[in-house]
Amino acid sequence: MLRFLECGTSIIKIKGVKELKEVSYNVMPDRIEAGTILIGVAMTGGKVHLKKVIPEHISPILHKLEEIGCEIKTNKNSIVLVSPKKLKSTEFKTMPYPGFPTDLQSIFACMLTIAKGTSIVTENIFENRFKIFSELKRMGAKANIEGKTLVIKGVRKLHGAEVQSTDLRGGAALVLAGLVAKGTTKVNNIEYILRGYENLDEKLNSLGADIIRGGE
Repeated sequence: MLRFLECGTSIIKIKGVKELKEVSYNVMPDRIEAGTILIGVAMTGGKVHLKKVIPEHISPILHKLEEIGCEIKTNKNSIVLVSPKKLKSTEFKTMPYPGFPTDLQSIFACMLTIAKGTSIVTENIFENRFKIFSELKRMGAKANIEGKTLVIKGVRKLHGAEVQSTDLRGGAALVLAGLVAKGTTKVNNIEYILRGYENLDEKLNSLGADIIRGGE
């Protein structure tokens, strides 16, 4: 077997062995995909029972979803979310695990564009995580970027537009924005989205969305 030395530090040293043995391993659920689905349901005013998920892996997301008005119930490997009639504003900062994940920042921030009041998002992990907001503004979102802080003023409704996906999570955010926008939204450059989500359109359609995937 592999021998790991100094685990839990900033350095991991691996001492090799002559051969590896077979093992049975269950891949953990994708916490970012789980968070994306929950946020999409919260945005659209729906209800979902999400199975085969580990709630503790996305506890910061669940806490913030409750803060903006969602009703959430969890057990060992499932989450039930019921969205409110109107979402509330909030504040959050991205942090390394187990903090709020940067990969859900643009998606959660997208939801806050239709929340009542002013929300503040601080990105502490990656630069350029806010660039998708130039596309969301084309759909009617109101937000200002101040360094690593995004100030979002919620609007009553987004409207459909042709927009460009510039990265994986930003592209997913645009898809969710299209679900609540009045009219038709066309998201281009979906290769970014397909890189990180398997059949996202089919999963959202199974929940009641109306998404048609074009050429890849």
